[in-house]
Amino acid sequence: MTDSKLGPGNPRPLGATYDGRGVNFALFSANATRVDLCLFDQGGTETERITLPEYSDEVWHGYVPGLAPGQLYGYRVHGPYAPRDGHRFNRNKLLLDPYAKAYAGKLIWDDCLFGYQIGAKRTDLIKSKTDSARFMPKCVVAADGMRPAHSRPDRPWHETVIYEAHVKGMTALHPDVPEPLRGTFAGLAQPAVIEHLVKLGVTALELLPVHAMVDDRHLVEEGLSNYWGYNSVGFFAPAQRYISPGAGIEEFRNTVDRLHEAGIEVILDVVYNHTAEGNALGPTLSFRGIDNASYYKLAEDKRHYHDTTGCGNTLNVGHPRVLQLVLDSLRYWVEQCGVDGFRFDLASALARDNTDFDPSASFLDAIGQDPVLSQAKLIAEPWDLGESGYQVGGFPPGWAEWNDLWRDGLRSYWKGDMGMLPALGRRISGSAEIYDHRGRKPWASVNFITAHDGFTLTDLVSYNKKHNEANKENNQDGHSDNRSYNWGAKGPTDDPVILDRRDRVRRAFVASLLFSHGTPMLQMGDEIGRTQGGNNNAFCQDNEVSWVDWRNVSDRDRAFHEFVRGVVSLRAQIPLLRTKHFLHGEPVAPLIKSIAWFKPDGEEKQAEHWKDPVAKCIGASFAGGGNILLLLFNADATRSTSSFRISASVTCAGGSFATRPTAWSVRMRRSPRARPPFRDAGSCCSKGPTDGCAVRACIALGRRNCRRRRALQALGAGPEHGRAPRRRRQHRSHGEDGGRLVRSDDRRGPRRWGLPICPGGRDARARSRRARANRRRARAEPAGGPAKL
Repeated sequence: MTDSKLGPGNPRPLGATYDGRGVNFALFSANATRVDLCLFDQGGTETERITLPEYSDEVWHGYVPGLAPGQLYGYRVHGPYAPRDGHRFNRNKLLLDPYAKAYAGKLIWDDCLFGYQIGAKRTDLIKSKTDSARFMPKCVVAADGMRPAHSRPDRPWHETVIYEAHVKGMTALHPDVPEPLRGTFAGLAQPAVIEHLVKLGVTALELLPVHAMVDDRHLVEEGLSNYWGYNSVGFFAPAQRYISPGAGIEEFRNTVDRLHEAGIEVILDVVYNHTAEGNALGPTLSFRGIDNASYYKLAEDKRHYHDTTGCGNTLNVGHPRVLQLVLDSLRYWVEQCGVDGFRFDLASALARDNTDFDPSASFLDAIGQDPVLSQAKLIAEPWDLGESGYQVGGFPPGWAEWNDLWRDGLRSYWKGDMGMLPALGRRISGSAEIYDHRGRKPWASVNFITAHDGFTLTDLVSYNKKHNEANKENNQDGHSDNRSYNWGAKGPTDDPVILDRRDRVRRAFVASLLFSHGTPMLQMGDEIGRTQGGNNNAFCQDNEVSWVDWRNVSDRDRAFHEFVRGVVSLRAQIPLLRTKHFLHGEPVAPLIKSIAWFKPDGEEKQAEHWKDPVAKCIGASFAGGGNILLLLFNADATRSTSSFRISASVTCAGGSFATRPTAWSVRMRRSPRARPPFRDAGSCCSKGPTDGCAVRACIALGRRNCRRRRALQALGAGPEHGRAPRRRRQHRSHGEDGGRLVRSDDRRGPRRWGLPICPGGRDARARSRRARANRRRARAEPAGGPAKL
């Protein structure tokens, strides 16, 4: 390439841009003295080195005619190597373009990758003179591709149910995914995988990091890898490990298309708080060699980094050009790849223009004003390791946040810890004391029992302590405060009593999650009993420890899967479970509150009742839209059953709601045995008293007034609800197959409704007689008489 063929190009856009005749290269570096563009053939051999001719607005740029998509390239950046002044330029190191949209080749760990001389007495103060090109991946010039074809689902926040998953972990062992596609984006797009998500009822798939990443050197030397991927080296290119041979970003776009077609949104877990270059003794791969003082937050001693992430460095998002990089990356994934939202890892680190967290930091304000990004789903992990880094509830309107207080409070409650009723009440009702300000809504609280970082749900009820020996850190890594309990035996067991206890708690957790106001998030595989063998920090386990085992799902776990599906479906059916506004006990009708809390004896809880450290049973009622929902919680292990009492003229929220006791219907029964856990909305009314709420149980009861018109008017329902459609009378009929719920007027014979009902009850005629007797007793009972539930 002769200089006469090289053009000045343009400083915008940054990166390598193909225009049909050639490629414009533009790289930001405020402190460099020269930038060389290195071109490589497909074998990785350097064929040409070109000095970018122009420097405008701190951007080095040039135009090379004749180049086409697929061209491999990298940069060498000249400048002072002065670590004490914050500069680490080294022209011997090939550097990746921060704006590259694809990489070719794999990083091979070698001492040549480090900008300083390994083993020198003065460590990073001595500049390395070895060339790193043959150990580095190369950037690839990419052409603009087709945008996703299908329109976005645009699911409202209050209807969102998130499923957190890992691209490889979800597909590596799936028998219905072709073996060459396992562990790839194309594997996620397979019908069997999408069908599982659709049947489960989730509305958004949140993927662990998919940006270009590298495996840490110490992990590779131990035979491990950075499986989770929180070690980004580029923010535009997808990780090569998730792309099928011969494919590119189009594979990701196609996967997004298939998910959108199924009504499922795609949320990416993104890591903009740090990079894979680590601390001052880390490798020089990109940002450090391009302009260390601009891209990273430096400590008072500029030789070191101001690290609030625990990963060695913190990206300086307060710098205008670094902020531009992050925003350009986010827009690329939204506009070019169809992504619907983002979960920001250690988001507090992004909101520190200087050293302190600021809810009006440049990053947060820029996203809030951006016409594209402000419309995406934005989720913060609202903490980092720096001072004042814990910021649950501290992010601005428009953001949702992972709520670890929900996780910890519900884990402690169902484990049986004392004094947890106040925490249960706050978390079930949307954590209003945290989020109800500045017009934020209940969906701002992302509630979860488990996530990638910690125990799986099965391990949460199977281990008291972590077992991370496979990570080769002497079991010192991972959280020790798990609030878990094994319920009688460590790890796997064949004891049916222990397994039943664990089932009860698993179901109580899931019911609590889906019945809480806020945005629920499920973890990959929890619905079918995935276990990591007690490992609560499987970040380096790219093997069967972390992968979902679709092949060996027990009958018990299949039943649990059906339960989870049912609870998710129930949440979708009942608007009171996904309210758009916080409930504070406002009157929705005379004597009826939007939310109220009850003791097992039916008395409404007063302020002094919440202070009882021994109480572990509570009832919660939500009212609105012509319906009342009653949730019963019992974590009291001292008695096998807790009886909840409600008056015949059912007292709800401190007032009398005139109806018959038969108006209550069991919507969800948590027990894994003996009775069907679900009833379709309004499909079956309880005929008289039901049994109590078993230990570690959660029961949901719904009610519509039998005198429907008058009751709905009393609750403030619209006139379109004035008359209810007639329902077909139903009764239960038990057979040899385990029992069925049948329509009494079905002339074609019995038909299954809902889940099987356990056999052993009386026949249909006996049940009918008992139902008539219950109705007579109800009419004869005094207005204040109790009806035991």
